[in-house]
Amino acid sequence: MEAHRSMVEGGAWTPYVAWMKHAPAIPYNLMGSNLLHCTVEDLPGVRERLELDAFHEEGYPPLLDAIGQRYGFPVDRVALATGASGANFLAGGTLLESGDEVLVERPAYDPLLGIPRFLGAKIRRFDRVFADGFQVDPERVSGTLTSKTRLIILTNLHNPTGALTSEDRLLAVGEIAERVGAKVLVDEVYLDSVPGEPPSPAASLSPTFVSTCSLTKAYGLSGLRAGWILASPEIVEGCRRVRDLVDGVGVFPSELMALVAFENLPALRARARSILDPNFELLTKFIEGRVELDWVQPKGGSVGFPKVRALDDTSSFVEVLRTSYETGVVPGRFFEAPSHFRVALGGKREILREGLQRLGEALDKELNG
Repeated sequence: MEAHRSMVEGGAWTPYVAWMKHAPAIPYNLMGSNLLHCTVEDLPGVRERLELDAFHEEGYPPLLDAIGQRYGFPVDRVALATGASGANFLAGGTLLESGDEVLVERPAYDPLLGIPRFLGAKIRRFDRVFADGFQVDPERVSGTLTSKTRLIILTNLHNPTGALTSEDRLLAVGEIAERVGAKVLVDEVYLDSVPGEPPSPAASLSPTFVSTCSLTKAYGLSGLRAGWILASPEIVEGCRRVRDLVDGVGVFPSELMALVAFENLPALRARARSILDPNFELLTKFIEGRVELDWVQPKGGSVGFPKVRALDDTSSFVEVLRTSYETGVVPGRFFEAPSHFRVALGGKREILREGLQRLGEALDKELNG
């Protein structure tokens, strides 16, 4: 295990992603952040509509239309990408040059650090703290801003805690960015998983904002790699030209199936809620019944991020949980919050129930025994 850890953390651009890709198989896997995968039966009619021979320079026009209609955006404000990760990379490639300064939240989803690092940007940090419910504090952002800042990066819902950033706080961050001519990139891949009507994307607030999203986390369609960017026409055009360097055009069967998904979003949302709501209830009862744990209750998403009160770093405990209790969670060090661990909510309920049972046994024996 130590060799595995060294391999995936030593030189990886995104240590968390590399660690997840190489994590050993385990019976009670509570590590992933994806919703339980859809099948083709969840996309009515997709088999009959599937084609292989189409080519669309800037993406399948009906899909661009569907995304635009979903958010009330014209198609010149929508760019397609390979998942939300691809969308973030295209946005970074459009907005950043080597030597530019970027502000990134902490705790953070580590690809959002890897992208500007890969592009040669200089990274500065602003903190989202447990005592404040991991909310974005505009004063902390302002205190980190300099005249060299070109981009501010945050997630909404916050990854990994599930904290929701209000429109007022986003607008305040936007005003701070405008002081120095910076943009604000908001990864919204979890936003549609908020119960009820999802909030509007940040890109609807002003041209200062760039929103990225996909069908992965909220809808269980990670296999499609269907992502998009919402931004001003100028930024969208830049993202399309950066994509010319990366993968040229999208995979048409994926774009066609993504269109079918947009045609069935209400049913897919209902399916997601049928998975997430009972799992969220299960995890909430578990954490509230354990004196060893504390958390900021997520506003949505498919993960929880509890804190172990007695530990400064959960890494060793997570490893014992894996090897002795056959249960996997993600150590918080990958999100710069080492006293926490991340647990998945988007999988099968029986796996979550048994995994939590084993987690409780580990807490009893390893911390209280």
